Amino acid sequence: MKGQAVDTYQTLNDVLVNLFRDIMDIEQKAIITEEYKDLTNNDMHVIEAIGIGEAKNMSAIARVLSVTVGTLTIAMNSLVKKGYVTRQRGTADRREVYISLSEKGRAAYEHHARFHRAMIDSVSKELNREEMEMLIRTLTKLNRWFRSWKDD
Repeated sequence: MKGQAVDTYQTLNDVLVNLFRDIMDIEQKAIITEEYKDLTNNDMHVIEAIGIGEAKNMSAIARVLSVTVGTLTIAMNSLVKKGYVTRQRGTADRREVYISLSEKGRAAYEHHARFHRAMIDSVSKELNREEMEMLIRTLTKLNRWFRSWKDD
């Protein structure tokens, strides 16, 4: 790489590495408050994947999180024990387990969602429509690359 290409590479590398690290750190500080000190960032993402809609089975949640059902079971046991999640056996097939958020889990979900809304609102205020469209296109391409890397 020469001159400007090196500068562009280094700048983009620094921005992406710092952005990913900062998002994780800031999210951790913003969402793991005194009320939710018993949760980890990972717990919050499991809660987000469960959502506030209909109960989901473990396979569906594991797919959203790109983890195995076995890995999810460990997190789920902890969230049930902490009172954020409830398990219910299926009526048609008793082997099927459906997961939903308890009231405490719904409150944590909303707390996490407020952080995400504030983040998006803040970015939206800084960009005009054209910049926002460009950001979305660029991040979509970056996301596509990460997903293709993960699938290899």
